[in-house]
Amino acid sequence: MTAFPRKPALLVALALLAGAAMAPAGAQSTVTEGQKLAFDRGKGNCLTCHVIKGGDLPGTIGPELKDIKSKYPDRNELTAIIFDETKRNPQTMMPPFGRNRILTEQEIDAIVDFLQTL
Repeated sequence: MTAFPRKPALLVALALLAGAAMAPAGAQSTVTEGQKLAFDRGKGNCLTCHVIKGGDLPGTIGPELKDIKSKYPDRNELTAIIFDETKRNPQTMMPPFGRNRILTEQEIDAIVDFLQTL
């Protein structure tokens, strides 16, 4: 009888461990998706204005995107910049990707995940 109550606890523990093992893969796929979007000339199009390591034919209008996590430790600030930089800087050349529905919130989140790896 004592083995029966332990069995559900063991199954729960195994399920939690399996979920934890899958999390980094999910996070990695979000980073990969974010990079794809950032480099996509028809969607995120970040390379039109920014130098990004690994990107081809970058522009020089915006700042080089490097050391992003140290420059923007608050993820929400970076998300807000991509969503609509005109709120912070009305004179910006950066398109309001979220406000104009160029990118979805999920796509912006993926790009932020990617940028935080730079």
